[in-house]
Amino acid sequence: MSTTEKLETVWFTTKGQVVIPLRLRKQFDIEDGTKAVVQATPEGILLKPMTAALIKRGRGILKRTPGGKPLTADWAEHRKQERALEGRHAG
Repeated sequence: MSTTEKLETVWFTTKGQVVIPLRLRKQFDIEDGTKAVVQATPEGILLKPMTAALIKRGRGILKRTPGGKPLTADWAEHRKQERALEGRHAG
């Protein structure tokens, strides 16, 4: 069965949260704390879970430029920006 054969209905909370059905969480290895990339598309909202399996497959794809910042520094900067955005939307 393809992922598009069975349609399911979900509800958004006032905070914009939605529960992904268990069947899909199992199919895509989504566990507690899994983050996702959200993208606007012509068809609607695309949600791409960033699972451990996906991260393992992607290791080595990103290369630093010679003399560039370590990836940990890039990640720290990303987290700082993410926290700032979350702070603006929390109130």
